[in-house]
Amino acid sequence: MPYPKQIRRRGTLLVCQAGLIAALYTVLTVFVGAFGLSGGVIQLRISEALCILPVFTPAAIPGLAIGCLLANFLTGCLWQDILFGSLATLLGAVGARLCRRHPILAPLPTVLANTLIVPPILAYAYGAEEGLGFLFLTVGIGEILSAYVCGTVLFFALRRYEKHLFRGI
Repeated sequence: MPYPKQIRRRGTLLVCQAGLIAALYTVLTVFVGAFGLSGGVIQLRISEALCILPVFTPAAIPGLAIGCLLANFLTGCLWQDILFGSLATLLGAVGARLCRRHPILAPLPTVLANTLIVPPILAYAYGAEEGLGFLFLTVGIGEILSAYVCGTVLFFALRRYEKHLFRGI
């Protein structure tokens, strides 16, 4: 029995939005990576600002996770970073969706997930010689700047156009 037209349309819309978000995350990460800012001990991954998008659409959750997975793969990350870095982004996206009623808190899960998961990857998979405390500090500051500050700016910019960009969800 075929699905009702409205359910099929919504599913198609969610898949398209997820794909666009994944592509945008990937392109932003690779572009910023060309300047040496999206990886390493001190990172400012501007694409993490997109982690505010689950406030607007559930399609952002798989979109961000797939985008992070692709970006990590394309930028030559180790398998541990590809797997666990993408998991950190997925956890942050789910947390942002859960915080959608309090959007000012929505970037917090992304900051926490990446600050707790990424430094051990840098230390053990990549052999970063800086201490874990320093890595927690640098990754945390980078996440606050990219996910919280840039994400909040993005939230207020998108909120005005929410009904046009994310209608039908």
